[in-house]
Amino acid sequence: MSQWPSDNMRASYQAMKPFMTSVEAERMLRIAEERGVFRTYAEEALNEGIGEALPQRFDAAFNYIQHGIDGLGNSDDVRTAAQRTNYFRETYAYGTDIQAPGVEPFFTHPDLLRVASEVTGRALVVPAIVYANILTPGQELAIHTDVPEFRGADRKRMPQWLLVTMLHSGLFDDYRIPIATCVSWFGANPGGAFAYYPEGGQGPRESMAATHNTAILIDTDKVFHGVERVTPKSHFPEIDKGATLTFEGDGHWSLADPKGVEVARYDWSDLRYSISWKAYCFQDESEEATWASKSDDLTLALILDVLERELRHRGVLSTSRPEPTTFAQLLVDTFIRFPTKKSA
Repeated sequence: MSQWPSDNMRASYQAMKPFMTSVEAERMLRIAEERGVFRTYAEEALNEGIGEALPQRFDAAFNYIQHGIDGLGNSDDVRTAAQRTNYFRETYAYGTDIQAPGVEPFFTHPDLLRVASEVTGRALVVPAIVYANILTPGQELAIHTDVPEFRGADRKRMPQWLLVTMLHSGLFDDYRIPIATCVSWFGANPGGAFAYYPEGGQGPRESMAATHNTAILIDTDKVFHGVERVTPKSHFPEIDKGATLTFEGDGHWSLADPKGVEVARYDWSDLRYSISWKAYCFQDESEEATWASKSDDLTLALILDVLERELRHRGVLSTSRPEPTTFAQLLVDTFIRFPTKKSA
């Protein structure tokens, strides 16, 4: 079974302050500007074959709507709560697909490779993904664990909530590809601290300020984490699916609704800009070769059968398998246990 952070085992991680040279850090801001337009996370592909009616990360979204970021409740109505967490995301690199010219030195940054190996205790580190998140004033990120990967099961082939459920279940550990994640921050917004639970979901919550040119490398697939509210302005505009955040030049950004109508303007200092780097971490070349050969991959049918057997073993399910949306909710409710208390 998975070894999760607990009161007796603190997650391994390393903070980097500063992270890069000042020139490198400024370059990361320029890459966002050159990207031009950021779209909302809600626009990522929906599920196919199971839970089609549900968002990709309905596990974290539903928990946030009910309990808020600190587990004590959410004073927002459902619509506002959803908009607070509908932040902006763009992918800079996915495997060999470099989508943001200039990000290559970051993708293979020697400090990232070294620290990832130190934190995970694995010798072979293979950069996999770089993506950027921008949160506007008044937004925050629900407490969650990140999307893991398994042989034959990744976010391009399976629903994201299902991959998260698989990891929390502990039933697919032999297929898991350990991933190291570095979250780095660039810009001057004073809010939006990185909140995390290094001793497990029932341990104390800690936080790290999202200060310019700092970073933390940690196993975000297993450590619950989120983003505290970005320093708000007096007005929080609606941010629905289809909204865009566009760089207008001279440090200014424009927020437009799905119809293209501008609803707010921001300076860089108003925004929380982070870049996440993810790398596969293998013990050796043999382990990497097993993954690359696809000779021992999972299938969706096998995954669902294994999870269903566990539900029946636990006495959670005694009738036939429910329709896809109900089955998806049952899996999440059974296997994922979110933090339920605020830190001391």
